[in-house]
Amino acid sequence: MNKTSTQYDKVINACRDIFIKKMKDYGTAWRILRTSSITDQLFIKAQRIRNIEDKGNQKIDDDIRSEYIGIINYSVIGLIQLTMKTDSRMELPVEEVSKLYDTHVAEAKKLMENKNHDYGEAWRDMRVSSLTDLILMKLLRIKQIEDNKGETIISEGIDANFNDMINYAIFALIKLSEK
Repeated sequence: MNKTSTQYDKVINACRDIFIKKMKDYGTAWRILRTSSITDQLFIKAQRIRNIEDKGNQKIDDDIRSEYIGIINYSVIGLIQLTMKTDSRMELPVEEVSKLYDTHVAEAKKLMENKNHDYGEAWRDMRVSSLTDLILMKLLRIKQIEDNKGETIISEGIDANFNDMINYAIFALIKLSEK
C-alpha cells in the first residue's frame, strides 16, 4: 500500500503541475462551464482513449497519458465547480484554486486508500482498458444524474463519481508507467 501511495502522489504532483501552469496561461476560464459541459469534456477524453485502445493507433500526437491527466484535472474542476455553485466569481486567485485542488485530491486519495484496504488493490490485476471502461460508465452515470436534475434515489452523487474517475485515471497512469 505504501508503494501505491507513493505512486499516487507522483501522478498527482505531475497533474497538479500541469493544472497550475495551464491556470497561469488561461486563468480560470473553466468557471464558465456547467457540470454537464465538464461531463461532456471528460466523455470526449475517455472516448478518445477507448478509440485508441480499440484501433491500436492514433492520428493526433497527444498520447493516452495526457488524456488520463486531463480526466484527472477536469474531474477536479468538476468537484471545485460543485463546491462553488453559489460563488459567481469567474477569476479565482492561483493560491485559492491550488488549495481547492489539494483538498479535493486529498479526499480522492483517502477514498482510494479506504477502497484499497477493502479490495486489496484489485486494480493492479485489471487491464488499463477496463479502467477506461469504468471511467466511461461513471460518466454515463453522471449524465443520468444530470438528466434527473441531480436527484438520486439510492446512488452516490456526482461528486462520488468524479472522485472515482480521478482514482481510475491515476491507476491507469500507474499501470502505464509500469509497462
